[in-house]
Amino acid sequence: MNPTVDQTTVEVCRVEDLPVGEGRTYVVGGEQVALFRHRSGRVSAVQAACPHAGGPLADGQIDERVVVCPLHLTAFDLTTGEAAGGEGTLRVHPCRVTPDGLVEVSP
Repeated sequence: MNPTVDQTTVEVCRVEDLPVGEGRTYVVGGEQVALFRHRSGRVSAVQAACPHAGGPLADGQIDERVVVCPLHLTAFDLTTGEAAGGEGTLRVHPCRVTPDGLVEVSP
């Protein structure tokens, strides 16, 4: 499911498609994006590849604030994209869950 909702938001999946506490990679606007469903129900979206070695961030461990790269264990803030220790920045994509359970992401 990838229909465009408007010019800046794309329906990517249903929130139930994202296991709680895990990430999944989707293509949004031609770019791979990692989506994470937090235990609180919040969903975060960032670029899918770590800026250091291209590690698959959707495979990383998360908490409410950060994702940890599975290749080199750098933590990235899921709100700002900044790495702990200033070792790079991720692109953060605005996203939301609609009242009917669809996850929308801005490319």
